[in-house]
Amino acid sequence: MILLIVDTQKQITNTGLYKFDLFVENVKKLISTARKNNIEIIYIRHDDGEGSDLTKGSDGFEIFEKFSPSGDEKIFDKTVNSPFNNTGLLEYLNEKHEKSIIVIGLQTDFCIDATVKCGFEHGFEILIPQYANSTFDNQYMSAEQTYEYYNNYIWDKRYAKCLSVNEVLDLMNR
Repeated sequence: MILLIVDTQKQITNTGLYKFDLFVENVKKLISTARKNNIEIIYIRHDDGEGSDLTKGSDGFEIFEKFSPSGDEKIFDKTVNSPFNNTGLLEYLNEKHEKSIIVIGLQTDFCIDATVKCGFEHGFEILIPQYANSTFDNQYMSAEQTYEYYNNYIWDKRYAKCLSVNEVLDLMNR
């Protein structure tokens, strides 16, 4: 089991996110529990390319301070929504014979959706803790509608197991 933290970068980790405070609280609990139980944590960062605030070298590209990596926790950088596409992550997980991934981070309707579906396609068991992914309002749906749509309709029992944070914490503590 690994904890995969997707795109929790300074540029997009802000109070405009759906249930921001709960999201931050849950991510911090999951990170703390993973570290306590020697569960590997892997961070993913998204690079939008030259001229963007979400570009390697910019402050917005860096991981949000409250979730900062420690020690030798790995970071993989990506340029598309899926962290499995040409990043080395898939090969790394396969070499470790990893089968189960807890997916948390941003944004529900972009990179989290791609991570969940691509991870499923690569044969991983995907676990999604409640309110440990989030997003912003978009032109079609509110952030709340988007969160509910993906977590409760699209992913659960199809591509992933969507569980309460406490259920995931219990699994991590075994």
